Amino acid sequence: MIEKKISTKYLGEFEKGLDVSKIGNSKIPAKIIGYGEISSIFRIDGFTGWIYKRLPLYDSKKQAEVYAATHELYVSLLKEAEIKLPDDFFKIVDGHSKTVLYLAQQEIAKENLCQNKLHSQTDEENLKMLQKIFLEIKKVYQFNKKNISEIALSIDGQISNWAIDGGKLLYFDTSTPLFKLKGVEQMNPDLILSSAPKALVWMIKLFFLQDVMDRYYDIRLVYIDLIANLYKEQKVELIDFALEKANAILPNKIEKISRKEIDKYYKEDKFIWQLFLGLRRLDRWFTTKIFNKRYEFILPGKIKR
Repeated sequence: MIEKKISTKYLGEFEKGLDVSKIGNSKIPAKIIGYGEISSIFRIDGFTGWIYKRLPLYDSKKQAEVYAATHELYVSLLKEAEIKLPDDFFKIVDGHSKTVLYLAQQEIAKENLCQNKLHSQTDEENLKMLQKIFLEIKKVYQFNKKNISEIALSIDGQISNWAIDGGKLLYFDTSTPLFKLKGVEQMNPDLILSSAPKALVWMIKLFFLQDVMDRYYDIRLVYIDLIANLYKEQKVELIDFALEKANAILPNKIEKISRKEIDKYYKEDKFIWQLFLGLRRLDRWFTTKIFNKRYEFILPGKIKR
């Protein structure tokens, strides 16, 4: 049963009392339960049934409203492609130096997250689950093919973005709404870069950004990304079997994926994200220690990859 929704006023008080350097010192109790590339994810005391993704990306309320509208369209298109999603809603509040958008999503039981099921199921059950995810991702490819001149949807198919609830697969990583209408990207890529060190934005934009964004439109690369993620999940023994299932599901005329590609992709992706996180930590140190300013993003600790 979904509990009551948080009010904008209360969430604004939560944001104003949030200590981004020491969450435990915040005025309203909350617990961080996860991190995205541009967000941190909270469970806020007193509002069970929902999790709150915090995106401090915006210079104005108008900018946040545009992002919210883009997200709502992205979600509606994913549903049109027959991807099942949890319920959600938005709240936009004033932060200390930014306008902050919170994306609230229906909370999913921890044991139902596919990332956790990988470690509680048998290998056979895991491979069946991965096969179902490959088939869900293929729905996006088929939707794009049907709407080739009008719409192109992206999807980040990593295992950590899926859950099984009541026997059905749910996709819940919608907070980066990448999609194109008539070939035009609908999300402003500069928003993704707002969490990056300002001095290095030009380098990230020149060498990494387009490549990272484009990969989520390509079913083959989405499959590679998902399979390579099994390294991070400490499930290396599943890679060859998952690869076999992915190749069987890939549309005709698309080149089959090799194990060599998986290994190469994992090493390169690991380098990119470790570099990006390391630079963000350095940027946080300069912002707080040298310039004595508030750093708006909450960064994860050491990530095992």
